[in-house]
Amino acid sequence: MGPPLKLFKNQKYQELKQECIKDSRLFCDPTFLPENDSLFYNRLLPGKVVWKRPQDICDDPHLIVGNISNHQLTQGRLGHKPMVSAFSCLAVQESHWTKTIPNHKEQEWDPQKTEKYAGIFRFRFWHFGEWTEVVIDDLLPTINGDLVFSFSTSMNEFWNALLEKAYAKLLGCYEALDGLTITDIIVDFTGTLAETVDMQKGRYTELVEEKYKLFGELYKTFTKGGLICCSIESPNQEEQEVETDWGLLKGHTYTMTDIRKIRLGERLVEVFSAEKLYMVRLRNPLGRQEWSGPWSEISEEWQQLTAADRKNLGLVMSDDGEFWMSLEDFCRNFHKLNVCRNVNNPIFGRKELESVLGCWTVDDDPLMNRSGGCYNNRDTFLQNPQYIFTVPEDGHKVIMSLQQKDLRTYRRMGRPDNYIIGFELFKVEMNRKFRLHHLYIQERAGTSTYIDTRTVFLSKYLKKGNYVLVPTMFQHGRTSEFLLRIFSEVPVQLRELTLDMPKMSCWNLARGYPKVVTQITVHSAEDLEKKYANETVNPYLVIKCGKEEVRSPVQKNTVHAIFDTQAIFYRRTTDIPIIVQVWNSRKFCDQFLGQVTLDADPSDCRDLKSLYLRKKGGPTAKVKQGHISFKVISSDDLTEL
Repeated sequence: MGPPLKLFKNQKYQELKQECIKDSRLFCDPTFLPENDSLFYNRLLPGKVVWKRPQDICDDPHLIVGNISNHQLTQGRLGHKPMVSAFSCLAVQESHWTKTIPNHKEQEWDPQKTEKYAGIFRFRFWHFGEWTEVVIDDLLPTINGDLVFSFSTSMNEFWNALLEKAYAKLLGCYEALDGLTITDIIVDFTGTLAETVDMQKGRYTELVEEKYKLFGELYKTFTKGGLICCSIESPNQEEQEVETDWGLLKGHTYTMTDIRKIRLGERLVEVFSAEKLYMVRLRNPLGRQEWSGPWSEISEEWQQLTAADRKNLGLVMSDDGEFWMSLEDFCRNFHKLNVCRNVNNPIFGRKELESVLGCWTVDDDPLMNRSGGCYNNRDTFLQNPQYIFTVPEDGHKVIMSLQQKDLRTYRRMGRPDNYIIGFELFKVEMNRKFRLHHLYIQERAGTSTYIDTRTVFLSKYLKKGNYVLVPTMFQHGRTSEFLLRIFSEVPVQLRELTLDMPKMSCWNLARGYPKVVTQITVHSAEDLEKKYANETVNPYLVIKCGKEEVRSPVQKNTVHAIFDTQAIFYRRTTDIPIIVQVWNSRKFCDQFLGQVTLDADPSDCRDLKSLYLRKKGGPTAKVKQGHISFKVISSDDLTEL
């Protein structure tokens, strides 16, 4: 079973097609008529537009001619360049384009069965979290017999022109495609999760380890069905499409069609002075201006390879804009990399993507208001929706994506296409269950760009722990919907924080409803005890309050451990102390190193403190070697922290 499918405008393809065949007529879509409103919002196209069906444009029309990936695409006189790049990218992975163009053979023209052709097509898009099927007729806008928007250089192939029309219908009109980025389009075609990599900021030509880490990520993404494209920045409009010294075009998007790590035999190791080659294959959708540097088709590097070597590499010797580059030259020449990860299928039953639909809403009650604006609005910021997730292990890359609902369909009413949006990320207590109300001890772990694009993202390697993500609009007091998606190779259990404090219940009343909330951050444990000089000490913390406890990660082989472990407790009374214990992790039986006992009264000082460790038995027990540094904050207002 695939994901649920939404029918755009509630149009049912098979029913409409069978009605047309029964009546011996071609379909004309009443919801997207061949008129100016389907082209533009409030302007006219210079020149007379005639909407024509493919059979009136050429002889022997086809949806797809031969192999979908082998034909050059052109944007047309009013086409959108990102669309052409996205088409080329889509064609790389069959698993994606066959989902976007479902049952393409059934939709194909059959010259032997013209009576079965009804001039109706369907395409599927991932639209704000839902797979949506869009039905169109085959009437396409032309001027002087030529298609106005994108077309294939194989003049009787129409898949991209029809797909573009369906996408325009979904968004409102052809003009709605203006301003979309290539990642916006690819995500809508495939449901992938997009990340943009700044190649210069990453310093991949200088940092060898980072360069090979990047290669590993790209290889994994590509082999899992992801889509990758790259471009060279153009400093101004005049340099758009200007050729570099090595034959590449500035301001132009290239599609990655293969990536390989090749182990060389003994002969080639001597030739190339390396045991492995790290190679990428790129393609220009326009089919011209190929790379002319090392490993280009006429370079001396290829002369060193036999026919068998080339076959092993998988080189396609054709004049269609496809070429190979070394990883080194790839990192040196390209500035921006768009990586779209395939996240539609769980890997071995493990869910790599978490997603949730949410909204910014306005309410007179501050505790119910969910539109607090950006981090600059300190008094209202935490009134935004809040989502918590857990990173179970250190060092995993987490990609966070926030997408606002596209407002292009409301452009005719004068509404803006996008609001300025962004999000903040905080590392929080390991046992937090309720919303944040003030930021006293939480670490600000990251922030996205704030911009009026459809989607913003943040990619970070995070330490083990709990994180709260706060999606925001730049201005407070506005309403809109959003889609939050988080990708990680380890499950992160994304969930929304909706409650401000523990619920009042019979159980709470029977055992005593909390009257005090306490936050504690243990920064470090230092000068810990060693029984003998070469003993290995692997300390960890256990923070207790009544029957609840929080355990920190183990620090390896140190008597001066940095923890920055946070915990929060809702206490019935300050008579229930906070106990911080330090333990030594050992193979068979862990060793107790000492503890401190804290009353944590609301009147206590909130500054950083340091206390010596003691044996078990309370605050007057015998002192042991070592001390901890910590900050503790208590309040009798359960919504303060």
